[in-house]
Amino acid sequence: MVKIAKGEPVQTVITTFDVNPGTCQDLLEALTAAFDEFISKQPGFVAAGLHVNDAQTRIANYSQWVRREDFQAMLRSDEMRERNRHIGTLAKSFEPVMYEVTAVFD
Repeated sequence: MVKIAKGEPVQTVITTFDVNPGTCQDLLEALTAAFDEFISKQPGFVAAGLHVNDAQTRIANYSQWVRREDFQAMLRSDEMRERNRHIGTLAKSFEPVMYEVTAVFD
């Protein structure tokens, strides 16, 4: 289970995807397959979640990694580079950004 907590020894990555409502479900399926078949099996992967807005124009992905180098190695793999080329055809744009948790409110 994803634990969001200040000071946790993980790297947080939030990726946002700008999509058309007509391709939202296709992109969700591609992302789900990527996590099921590849990303979740990579060294350093901790957990992830996918979120969709009501209008189906934005998808947000929250993932946690042991180290930023683990995430970067996954992104640079031939498998993920090929998947990202396909994802790029389904999204207007997408951007992964690394963050540090600075506060949590329960």
